[in-house]
Amino acid sequence: MKIEVWSDYLCPFCYIGKRKFENALAQFPHKDKVEVIYRSFELGPDSPKDPGVSMDQILASKYGMSLEQAKAANDNVASQAQTAGLTYHFDTMIPTNSFDAHRLTHYAAQQGKAPEMLERLFRAYFTDSLHIGDRETLARLAGEIGLDRNEAAAMLESGQYAQEVRADEQEGSRLGIKGVPFFVIDRKYGVSGAQPSEVFLEALQKAWNEDHQ
Repeated sequence: MKIEVWSDYLCPFCYIGKRKFENALAQFPHKDKVEVIYRSFELGPDSPKDPGVSMDQILASKYGMSLEQAKAANDNVASQAQTAGLTYHFDTMIPTNSFDAHRLTHYAAQQGKAPEMLERLFRAYFTDSLHIGDRETLARLAGEIGLDRNEAAAMLESGQYAQEVRADEQEGSRLGIKGVPFFVIDRKYGVSGAQPSEVFLEALQKAWNEDHQ
């Protein structure tokens, strides 16, 4: 069974959804027969690398709300993250552009390290308040998961894997994916959003039963 997950590192619900999906997969009796592939999706492809504003300011500007309302909304998401076992620090988060982070993930996948890179990038952004749009930071994170830091830095400067990111995004668009996280099971079923683990488990079981009647 193949599961493709379109997500973005700047999307708070993508990390929550990832964790809930992983919890469901851990309970799935046939988990050893499941291949999970994470696909690139940019919520803000035109976002600047260094906007110089806070997450509260970005949210307030985007939805025309006050800073107090934006902070309350972000606090609410942080509470949801906590129920999934994650810690979010919206007050110190560094808004940026995620394109290079997605390129780095494709590079890591070529080295068999996509799951580790994915998890490290999400944690770097939401929990550690690191600048994941900064190439030096990205190369260091690659080194932390066992990749060659200098090789990763050279790759980031070269512009490699840009086509792979764009191909993922185009495929997502072809499938009608407009928001993330979005989970596609065997190209038959789609699960949208950070659903409860039970929803993911039910979808996995349904897809498995259909294929193994």
